[in-house]
Amino acid sequence: MTVEVTRLDNGLTVALHPMPHLETVAFGTWVKAGARNEAVSEHGIAHLLEHMAFKGTENRSARQIAEAVENVGGDINAATSVETTAYHARMLAEDIDLGLDVLQDILQNSIFDPTELAREKHVILQEIGAANDQPDDLVFDMFQDVAYGGQPIGRPILGTPDTVTGFSPDDLRRYLATHYRAPNMVVSVAGKLDSDRLLERIGSLYSGYGSELAGTPPAANYVGGQALIERDTSETQIVLGFEGRAYQARDFYASQLLSTIMGGGMSSRLFQEVRENRGYCYSIYCFNWSFSDTGIFGVNAATEEEDLPKMMPLILDELQRAADDISDEEVNRARAQIRTGLMMSMESPASRAGTQARQLLLFGRTISNEELMERLEAISAQRLRELAGSLFTESPPTIAAVGKTAKVMDRQAIAAHLGSSATLSNAAE
Repeated sequence: MTVEVTRLDNGLTVALHPMPHLETVAFGTWVKAGARNEAVSEHGIAHLLEHMAFKGTENRSARQIAEAVENVGGDINAATSVETTAYHARMLAEDIDLGLDVLQDILQNSIFDPTELAREKHVILQEIGAANDQPDDLVFDMFQDVAYGGQPIGRPILGTPDTVTGFSPDDLRRYLATHYRAPNMVVSVAGKLDSDRLLERIGSLYSGYGSELAGTPPAANYVGGQALIERDTSETQIVLGFEGRAYQARDFYASQLLSTIMGGGMSSRLFQEVRENRGYCYSIYCFNWSFSDTGIFGVNAATEEEDLPKMMPLILDELQRAADDISDEEVNRARAQIRTGLMMSMESPASRAGTQARQLLLFGRTISNEELMERLEAISAQRLRELAGSLFTESPPTIAAVGKTAKVMDRQAIAAHLGSSATLSNAAE
C-alpha cells in the first residue's frame, strides 16, 4: 500500500503507511532541526532538549512517562542528528492513542524542571566523556569539525562541558519555540492503523503548533583540514574524507553506489585489498554522508603503527584506481546490496516510519522503492568512474586520526598522491 500524505492547516505533514498484516505500529515526530540549527552559544542544546523531553511534563513525571509506555509493552526513544531530531515509539496497534498522547505531551508540555535539568546535564557530561574516551567515536567528531571548520554543521552534536552546563530552562523553551513549528515537522506512522481516525486524532493533538516557518541554518562550506591526537593505543583510528554530494545533487545516488563498491562489505575493493590480501587492518569501510546542501565521502580504518605507512598509500591507490576500472559486475553487485537492504528495511514499520519522515523533510515527498531502484539502474559504470575521478581530486582532503599518529600521512601528501587540483588551506590545521 502507498504512503498517505496529508498537510494540515497549520503546515504539519502527516504520513500514514498502513501495513494491515501487522499487529504493531511505529510512529513518531521528526523535526527539521538538529545540531546544525544551533547558534554558537547554543552548542549542544538540541541534544539536551531531546533528553529533557522525557524528564517531566505538566501531566506526567519522568517515571510516569516511561511507565505509561512500558506498561503496555511499548518503547519510546529519541535521537538528535546534524539536521533533524526524532521522537519515536513502537507498540501494539491497539495502544496507539496512548502512545500519541505521551508523544505530544513530552513535546508540548515539558516543564524543564531545574532539578531534572541539573541531573540530565550531569548525564550528558558523562556521555561526552565516554565519547572522548573512545577513539572510534572521537575521530569522527574531529573529522567533522575540521571538514567544516568553525561552522555549526561541524560541531559535535553533544556539545561541550562548558556549553551544556550553561543552559537554563528558558534557553530550552526559547530553542523549542524557535524551531519546533508545524511546517518543520512530520508525524509519521507505519503499521496496523485506521487512517481516517488516526489523521483526525493527530490533527487534534498537534493543533497547537504555530504555522510560521522556522529559520534556515547558514549554508555549509566544506574546507577540509587535519586533526591528529596522539594517544598510546594499540591501533590508530583514521578517517579520510572528501567533499561529497548533497541529497539533491545529481550524483547523490551514484555516491551511494560508489561507497558500496569501495567499502560497503566483504567483497568491496578496500576490504579485499587492505584487509584480506594484505592484512593491514581488521575493519575498513566507506561511508557516504549527505546533508541538505553538502556531503562527505569517507573511509574509516584502524591499524597498528607499523602498518600505517603501508596502509594509507594502498587506500589512496584504490581510490585512484576506481576512476579507471569500475566494472559492470561491481555495479550490479552494489545495486543488489542496496536493493536487498531497502527490501529488508521496508519489512520493519519503524524503518518505514523513519524513512518516509526523512524523505518528506528533505524532498517534500515520499520516494518509492521502485523509483529508487530506477534511479540506481540508470547509473552506469562509466558514470561511477567519472565520479571517482572528480570526487577524490577536486576538493581538499580531510584527515583525522587518534592513536600513534607520527606515521599518519598528512593532507598535503594525500593530495599530492591523488594528484589533487584543490587548493589546500592551513587554517584548520
